[in-house]
Amino acid sequence: MTTGKIVVLGSLNMDLSIRVPRLPRPGETVAGTEMVRGTGGKGANQALAARRLGAQVALVGAVGADQFGAELRDDLVASGVDVSGVAVAPEVATGVALIVVDPHGENMITISPGANATLTAPDLRAQLDGAHALLLQLEVPVDACRAAADAARCAGVPVVLNAAPLPDHPADDLTELIRGSDVLVVNETEAAGLAPGAASADDAARILRDLGVPEVVVTLGEHGAIAADRAGLTHVPAFSVDAVDAVGAGDAFCAEFSLARTAGGADLATATRRACAAGGLAASRPGAAASLPHRDEVDRLLDAPTYDSAEVTNRAT
Repeated sequence: MTTGKIVVLGSLNMDLSIRVPRLPRPGETVAGTEMVRGTGGKGANQALAARRLGAQVALVGAVGADQFGAELRDDLVASGVDVSGVAVAPEVATGVALIVVDPHGENMITISPGANATLTAPDLRAQLDGAHALLLQLEVPVDACRAAADAARCAGVPVVLNAAPLPDHPADDLTELIRGSDVLVVNETEAAGLAPGAASADDAARILRDLGVPEVVVTLGEHGAIAADRAGLTHVPAFSVDAVDAVGAGDAFCAEFSLARTAGGADLATATRRACAAGGLAASRPGAAASLPHRDEVDRLLDAPTYDSAEVTNRAT
């Protein structure tokens, strides 16, 4: 696989995580282990993931002028991520995510967006120079994502949109952003929210593809992923791993997919297969940033004899 340059526009949060014996019910307090804090936010996670997978990475976002913001920038720089596009908002706190995780890897997350909500329309010309892809998520304002997508299209850079987290009531501006993207990546729940009349994940993938997005990928957790384009649907099974924490799995998936599909020139099914491997590895480890795999780990899992490439199925529609 060829390495390349990925530009990520997205959120930076300080993650505050506690492992619990079970997830609390409404109004209930559950005692857990000590709190662990670390780099988080879908933007920062996807930037770190792409860097570990061998890409040159530029991150665009915003933090507050506080200790959390300084720590996040320092951690990213130490990992080799270009943070020259990360603005410091002096009047707003850095974003924070409160995370609880049970022994099965299920989690509950609450986010205070802080400075992430201040991102408007940053100038991406310097970051997009030589880039193979622009990777977006929805933990920053949709208007900022639309402006970034417009800049990428003008620069001839493909846009990969991870439409997560999905707003409770998706609006027309999100539909416009989706239609203007080259690839849409969503999980099964997000796909159902964007295609409310869909009878299945396959049906949702078809509906979203028919909105005009050239390629749609629906992730299915332990069941793998569905990749859809004009030729039809491809189901790629998951890799067999012992899942302990799914917090960073989707971010690892998106980073590997973007790198493989654009810089690596892999076809849609191959890029999705590599992404499933990266996501599976992240799910097998606790934490968000700490769980993100390196490129050699993904390659080793892809070469593991337990994976049967014949299980990949194609369905024309």
